[in-house]
Amino acid sequence: MRAALPSAWLAVVLALLAGCGFQLRGAYTLPFESLYLSMPEYSVIGASLKRAIRASGATRLALTASDAQATLLPGAEYRDRVILSLSGTGRISELRLRYLYNYRLTDDKGRDLVPPATIELVRDLTYDDSNVLAKQQEETLLWRDMENDLVQQLMRRLAAARPVYAPPPEETRR
Repeated sequence: MRAALPSAWLAVVLALLAGCGFQLRGAYTLPFESLYLSMPEYSVIGASLKRAIRASGATRLALTASDAQATLLPGAEYRDRVILSLSGTGRISELRLRYLYNYRLTDDKGRDLVPPATIELVRDLTYDDSNVLAKQQEETLLWRDMENDLVQQLMRRLAAARPVYAPPPEETRR
């Protein structure tokens, strides 16, 4: 009897998770056959995005914009360190890291599939003068985490991209 009790709880939890629509995040299916990334070769975001697109499988990375069905055009990229608070002695005690990334997605005729948009990522961290090296490493890890988060957000937005000029689907016109 006692051995069956944990199994029953597990079954109840799994049924609740399945009922709420929970599912693990999988690979994204992009709505176009080919995509050109107008990013420099040395771009960390570009390399990570290329890796994620190749992993998605169906979309081919084009070598030129004229060969692609869609083009991702990055805009300005801002990284900012903002002091949030100071200690009683005037030393920094909290920092905010802000990462802004502007982009635009166009089709092969230059029309916007996604109008110019911005992704903003923010991370807060405490600061301590006695642990400068540790705090610098933590900041570096947070920037890297924000870059990975940016790539995942870009992939989600690319997967959800629909032409702005397209008519609504048939079933919504009725």
